[in-house]
Amino acid sequence: MIEIQHINKAFGDKKIIDDVSAQFKPGRCNLIIGASGSGKTVLVKCIVDLIQADQGKVFFDQEDSAALNKAQKKALRNSIGMLFQGNALFDSMTVQENVKFPLDMFSDLNEAEKLVKVNQILARVQLTGVNEKFPAEISGGMKKRVGLARALVLEPKYLFCDEPNSGLDPQTSIVIDHLIQDLTKEFNITTLVVTHDMNSVMEIGEYIIYLHKGKKEWEGSNQDIIFSQNKLLNDFIFASGFLQDAKAMRMMAQKKINYEKSNHPV
Repeated sequence: MIEIQHINKAFGDKKIIDDVSAQFKPGRCNLIIGASGSGKTVLVKCIVDLIQADQGKVFFDQEDSAALNKAQKKALRNSIGMLFQGNALFDSMTVQENVKFPLDMFSDLNEAEKLVKVNQILARVQLTGVNEKFPAEISGGMKKRVGLARALVLEPKYLFCDEPNSGLDPQTSIVIDHLIQDLTKEFNITTLVVTHDMNSVMEIGEYIIYLHKGKKEWEGSNQDIIFSQNKLLNDFIFASGFLQDAKAMRMMAQKKINYEKSNHPV
């Protein structure tokens, strides 16, 4: 679990994160959403200590990250997997070499053991048989899965995904969403996803915090969003008339179900 308490961050006179607290539990997809400039990326950088927060605390499994010694901080970094928005694959390396890179850097496994782990995780993300291909030879969705495999090959306890569906078509985006969700549950990972993709919100948003101008404006699940009365959240999520109509229909259907249950109990 990752817990953040009263995180604040400003650059000069501009406050970017304003007293944000949340609990991100393992085994579920935790989403951070909000408009561009709302502070999502800065918040994540504060959590992983790429940026030092001005105030507040970050706990990894109840351990205050600021109180860790050098060896403990190194162990924590090795327990974090990152799926970058642009995949950040090495163009000159094959798929196998890209996925093996973290093992080369941070593990004591021999070459045969590394290859076993690489093949296991490639199979898990449905990429068996592409070991010798280069990033330029595979599709955008496959690149995203290679990035995910590389993020998971060290068996991290924590996984951070930055806009995992960026540049993907809707069908491939759903595949990536469900893959992240399945792996999160399978390995009981504490997963944080930063996204603008409303399909992701509705598909895998088991816990969501919505940031608006650096403040946590709302928190809940993808089911709660449908019935939210928060105007800022509704304006962000249901920006189009089509989505507003879909929300209204969903609310009517749920009210009908609740009415029938109350009047015709089983």
